Amino acid sequence: MGNYFDNNLIGWNFIPFGWIFMMAFWGLIIWVIFSLVRGNRENGPKEKSPLEILKERYAKGEVDRKEFEEIKKVIN
Repeated sequence: MGNYFDNNLIGWNFIPFGWIFMMAFWGLIIWVIFSLVRGNRENGPKEKSPLEILKERYAKGEVDRKEFEEIKKVIN
């Protein structure tokens, strides 16, 4: 009669290339983690435009209204 797994499809002989599936599985896991990390970095803070910086400086009182208007003309 022999071992139950000798001629059964659920034995190790049924998956001769099981290591390929395992590599694909771990590759997929690594790719998902990498994509999530890369996506978070791309969605981070973006560079401010010169006009936004100028508006912030005006709001802080670093430049007065006249300087603001002059610089704004140069920027645009």
